[in-house]
Amino acid sequence: MKSKVIIAAIFFSGIYMNAQEKPKTDSAATKNIEAVTITKQVFKKESDRFVYDVAASPVAKGNTAFNILKQTPLVSSTDDKTLKIIGKNNAVIFINGRKTNMDAESLTQFLKNTPAENIQKIEVITLPGSEYQVESSDGIINIVLKKKMTDGLNGNMRMGNSQSYYNSSYAGLSLNYRKDKLGISSNINTSQNIQEQYYILRNGNDKSSNQSEGRVSDPNKNLGGYLNIDYQLNDNSNLALTYNSWANKSNGSTSNLFNTVKSMNAGQQETNYNYTKNLENARSYNNSLNLNYEWKTDSLGSKVNLNAAYLNYKRFQNADNITYGSDAFQNLGNKMIQISQSTPQVINNFSFLGDYIKKFKNDFTVSAGGNFNKTKTDNDTKSSTSIFDQDGNLAELFDGQGNKIDNPKLAPNHFIYDENIYGLYLTLEKKFSDKFSGKIGSRYEITNSVGTSDNPTTPALGRIERDYNNFLPYVSLNYAINDKNNISYAFSSRMRRPSFWELNPVKNILTDVNYTQNNPFVKASSVYTNEFTYMFKNSYFLIFNHSLSKDVITQVPLQREVVKDGVTTKELRYIRTNFGDKQEMSLMLGMQKNFFKQYLTTNFNIGVQRNVNNGFLNTDPLTGDVFPDYVNRIKSNSLLIQTNNTIRLDKKKTWFLGVNYWYVDNQQIEIGYLKSLMSLDTNIKKVWNDWTFTLEIYDLLKTNKVVITDQQENGNFNYINQNQYNQSVNFSITYNFGNKKVKKIRDIDSADKDIKNRTR
Repeated sequence: MKSKVIIAAIFFSGIYMNAQEKPKTDSAATKNIEAVTITKQVFKKESDRFVYDVAASPVAKGNTAFNILKQTPLVSSTDDKTLKIIGKNNAVIFINGRKTNMDAESLTQFLKNTPAENIQKIEVITLPGSEYQVESSDGIINIVLKKKMTDGLNGNMRMGNSQSYYNSSYAGLSLNYRKDKLGISSNINTSQNIQEQYYILRNGNDKSSNQSEGRVSDPNKNLGGYLNIDYQLNDNSNLALTYNSWANKSNGSTSNLFNTVKSMNAGQQETNYNYTKNLENARSYNNSLNLNYEWKTDSLGSKVNLNAAYLNYKRFQNADNITYGSDAFQNLGNKMIQISQSTPQVINNFSFLGDYIKKFKNDFTVSAGGNFNKTKTDNDTKSSTSIFDQDGNLAELFDGQGNKIDNPKLAPNHFIYDENIYGLYLTLEKKFSDKFSGKIGSRYEITNSVGTSDNPTTPALGRIERDYNNFLPYVSLNYAINDKNNISYAFSSRMRRPSFWELNPVKNILTDVNYTQNNPFVKASSVYTNEFTYMFKNSYFLIFNHSLSKDVITQVPLQREVVKDGVTTKELRYIRTNFGDKQEMSLMLGMQKNFFKQYLTTNFNIGVQRNVNNGFLNTDPLTGDVFPDYVNRIKSNSLLIQTNNTIRLDKKKTWFLGVNYWYVDNQQIEIGYLKSLMSLDTNIKKVWNDWTFTLEIYDLLKTNKVVITDQQENGNFNYINQNQYNQSVNFSITYNFGNKKVKKIRDIDSADKDIKNRTR
């Protein structure tokens, strides 16, 4: 239930290796991804990235792209939905050098249905250069896929079944075809599942408080795929067309929360009960098209890259939230409140990206380019609130702005957001010797945006203009001391723009006194990052990262006492807003190595992270309502551990055992104190000719549960306990067929890659 299950996004935006929320970007990209080279070094450091050679690793066969990414050094997932890089706020996924054009949920399903056998290598770029317009402290994971070398057809089929709280299934088919100058690759996959969660939410003080406890069930049916067509016009030029599509249907999502309300009435504390039931129907569609032209201008590798892209995202969502009277035994009484909402969102984006990379004979490269993104977001929201008397009869009716109305027609609040982004970049890269290389660059971005509402709650919401310019420098140095030792340093400055759904001024309701509030006044935040890396023998690495974020975008829990019918009770609003500054420092020691003649492959990371928060809020930016101060000036240190191990059980390389573990220590995030998380996962895999059979068990010890506590000096407390039933058993079958000869694939940068994550 996408609009209601927001709590997960609240904290997972701040967890793991820089606080791990939320699918839904980066612009003028022209990074020339290096050609695929098969090497015995499974993991190595290049000038500005780490390279994991999946094709040379024993863990790929029969696996999925998502599972391989979780086992890639420096990469992790604590919720089996989002991927993180050490010291980074988010991992932006690129495929063959271009950003994927799917929202976060679609991308997760896509990666879980893409066979790992299709992958040649994975590149982890912890601090991207100026040629990438990534948001805030995002890192990049570039997946380089294989491509057929000879004419013919090959592919693979994959199907699987997973048992968690409910049963789920998935299937996918991938095909690759080549004939002379024409290359075609495609994939279609489908899945269905029911995501079950159990919540305990408490807030208040010693006088008045609310507790909501119950289940959230979200059924999903997914269908998606892609089509890539690449045609070689002549020896120096290529034309490519890429189409991505994803559809999700989520009808019958429900939340059932039993509420215990402690309040003050005439100086005496009393306890009342009610029950909130929510029914939501939603469907979403994501379609994108990218046309690429590449012209190689000389034999040194200089080239011109031109991209034009179109992205269309649609989401339709309707919900009825009804609160009934109840007794302590959860026996339902009459209706008390009914809140009806229609919250659709339509996003249209047109993007253009042009790059020129000039290579000189003295190992000097100049990259220059520009981009233009035009986005229109249409949010035609309608809502109404009905108040019932003690007998269950309609007493009062209000629109979404709190104005009393005479009939139950949903009141509109049509919010349209127009945004134009212009970007230019210049990057100079020089290899001074076999040991020393460096890169320096900068981006200059101009952002113009206007948000308008036809039925604003305040005049300020009628028209909101945001215009700002940003100069974003970047520098990177890499020194190979000798064959065994390598050190590098990089500095980057970035912007973090709010996602489009964060700007849509609507409420996502759990109960009538517990909801989240988006905010069109949210402004972009700034992030400054320093990173030092040391690598030994292409197997051991040490990374120190420091980032400073200004005007952090997050959700802040504001709560206050309100009086209803003479009874004092608590109201809780999670306000999406800018919330002060934050510093994050991490020191990570890692290893990627084979032991015992490749019978054991180990990826191990251990480190510490320090979070320093400095935030203050006491006013709802939309309504102007004043709350008791919410303050977070707490510092915390936490331990981080991740290890992925693959054991080969026989000489013929047909049986494999996997044992994976991660641990995130207690740490302070923006909305409170996150208690420790961990998960032990295991799997066994059998390879038989072209068939692969895999059995996996996730969260073996049932320890991956989220608990957040927050105690303010004014006496207010907030508590979140979320069980996502992460323990699951998964069985999959993969079949590979056809001509399997491969070569490197041409790299293509999509023009709209800077918009992608903002649809999350």
